[in-house]
Amino acid sequence: MSDIAEPVDEFFHRTVAGWSAHPATGSELADDLLALFDAQAGSRHLDLQARQLGKQGKGFYSIGSSGHESNAAVAAALRPTDPALLHYRSGGFYVRRGHQVPGQQPLRDVLLGVVASADEPISAGRHKVFGNAELAVIPQTSTIASHLPRAVGLAFSLGRAAKLGVTSAWPDDSVVVCSFGDASANHSTTTGAINSALHCAFQGLAMPLLLVCEDNGIGISVRTPKGWIESTYGNRTGLRYFTADGSDPVECLSVAREAADWVRRHRAPAFLHLRTVRLMGHAGSDVESGYRSRTEITTDYQRDPLLGTAKSLVDNGILSPDEVLARYEAKRAEVARIAEEALGRRKLSSAAEVMASICQNRPDVVERRAREVPPQRQEHFGAQLPEDEGPLTVAQAINRSLAEELGRDPGVIAFGEDVSRKGGVYGVTRGLRKKFGATKVFDTLLDEQSILGTALGAGLAGLVPIPEIQYLAYVHNAADQLRGEASTLSFFSDGQYRNPMVVRIAGYGYQKGFGGHFHNDNSIAALRDMPGVVLASPSRPDDAAAMLRTCVAAAREDGRVCVFLEPIALYHTRDLHEPGDAEWLAPYPAPGEHHVPIGRARQYGDGSDLTLVTFGNGVPMSLRTAKRLRERGIHARVLDLRWLSPLPVDDLLTAAEATGRVLVVDETRRTGGVSESVVTALIDGGFTGPIARVTSEDSFIPLGAAAYHVLLDEETIETAALKLANG
Repeated sequence: MSDIAEPVDEFFHRTVAGWSAHPATGSELADDLLALFDAQAGSRHLDLQARQLGKQGKGFYSIGSSGHESNAAVAAALRPTDPALLHYRSGGFYVRRGHQVPGQQPLRDVLLGVVASADEPISAGRHKVFGNAELAVIPQTSTIASHLPRAVGLAFSLGRAAKLGVTSAWPDDSVVVCSFGDASANHSTTTGAINSALHCAFQGLAMPLLLVCEDNGIGISVRTPKGWIESTYGNRTGLRYFTADGSDPVECLSVAREAADWVRRHRAPAFLHLRTVRLMGHAGSDVESGYRSRTEITTDYQRDPLLGTAKSLVDNGILSPDEVLARYEAKRAEVARIAEEALGRRKLSSAAEVMASICQNRPDVVERRAREVPPQRQEHFGAQLPEDEGPLTVAQAINRSLAEELGRDPGVIAFGEDVSRKGGVYGVTRGLRKKFGATKVFDTLLDEQSILGTALGAGLAGLVPIPEIQYLAYVHNAADQLRGEASTLSFFSDGQYRNPMVVRIAGYGYQKGFGGHFHNDNSIAALRDMPGVVLASPSRPDDAAAMLRTCVAAAREDGRVCVFLEPIALYHTRDLHEPGDAEWLAPYPAPGEHHVPIGRARQYGDGSDLTLVTFGNGVPMSLRTAKRLRERGIHARVLDLRWLSPLPVDDLLTAAEATGRVLVVDETRRTGGVSESVVTALIDGGFTGPIARVTSEDSFIPLGAAAYHVLLDEETIETAALKLANG
């Protein structure tokens, strides 16, 4: 035995050495138990090695799997093609699955992650995660079950993709496995995801989801009440419940197989409750003795799953105690050797290399797809194509563009609250379900986390989801599904997994006669600081149709996460300057004739005195202001940014230099709004002319006429423009 740094390691040695050998019983489980022990021992020594590397300043992650190695039995019960979204204590599962696929090196994978090597096979050193595309393990960085909505979405989407004839990375009869801890089982994300799974199953929809709760009775230092998990999930209608003692390998293997087979056969959700222990504390920096007694800690050593598997091997005469210890020490030596080799591997060496996997960006490929004319257009639109309808509103243009994309690609699906039968709160999706069927256009339950989780899973299944969030304020209920899940997957998988989606959100203020904070929300700061996420903000009907087409093309071709922010107040607007002028209507842009690239602005006029930089509702407000300024001898051009992320910096600087003066017209808040980034971009780009900005107030938007006390108005825009132009 080499250097022992942990009491649990010493306890294992001392206990096994005290056993007596048993004659062979000819157990049919010999191979299974040996494979289980090897995976569990490998996982244990990964933990021990990670702690040693951390103490030496050479390793960067020490949340271990010790005490949870019974999850290796779950891997044994599944196929290596079953997609897995794993809890961060799933080392045993990962090693066992790695052993199921020839040529894989799971111990090396994990150690390369611990030392942050760029040669690590999933994140390339960006984070220590359990992930490997060849093992169908999708990397998860979440610690509080934010991956559960995605798991539900993937389980739901497997059957939908098959029904639509879309090729998926996963076999049609796959089981999606998702593991999490007992503390995370209390999180609203977990309860919402499980409710969503049951909601689908209740309606007879396929939901092949195996939920694995690894219950060690404690969340960092907070205890889970004894019996709580069983009480909460043991008799849940529609959720088949299985449970096993993590220290009993035979029971774990048997129950895990029963659970996996049940889900595969019934295509319905099941809950596998693994009763585990947590050994060596929460993480390397955790002082467990500060909140647990010495007796509590050492008592758990007796429930060590590795010890349980060793005992089964000895009791069945498969190995002698000495052979168990020799096998255990051989695994230690193997891990140490691999760790030494891993330390010599290369690291990420530049900002460019770190950021390379945030997103793929191929504008030429996206444009080519966006300009393609679907051969079945006439079939879907009938005798009258949308470009022949005459001028359309923003809502109508988006509706026609959605129809274009649903008809173009069998993998495009649209869903959300009220989008199907009702056609959306504002009628934007009206008629799409009737035209394309309930498999492609469907209603969801009222839960934004589940809506976005469905999109996350659908993207993994080969689909291009277009989920709708009914109002901008509602997306904040589920922002982590975009921030922590969608925006990070490509980054932490080195581009091997992607989250194609276009999230439609109705937003902004200025809804006359209707409002209050949740229906008039102008806060988009949370959407603008996610690396790689595209934020589109159309205002004109023709732009709305073309930009949506671009977003869907970027999602399909480059796997981009796009947020499509639609100004509610402009949905049905027809006039610009005078009642009846119909100047806010526009013909539908046919796909082969009109393309709006990501990050390109739109300019109105060529005035040389002043540039009004704006977006959304600010565009018609600025155009009306520019007309009044022109009557006073001031010639202003209006630049519609159209894309708030990435900002159209080149177009912005060109327009600014053309006039030498810039007024940023920003309907969002003064603090954390869009104008701050626009001003910064101008300064960073070397613009030296005068800059001013007008914004809405740093306030929530109240109900009724009071809203106009805090929202930006045209009088304020005009006053600022006159001051800047005459300054």
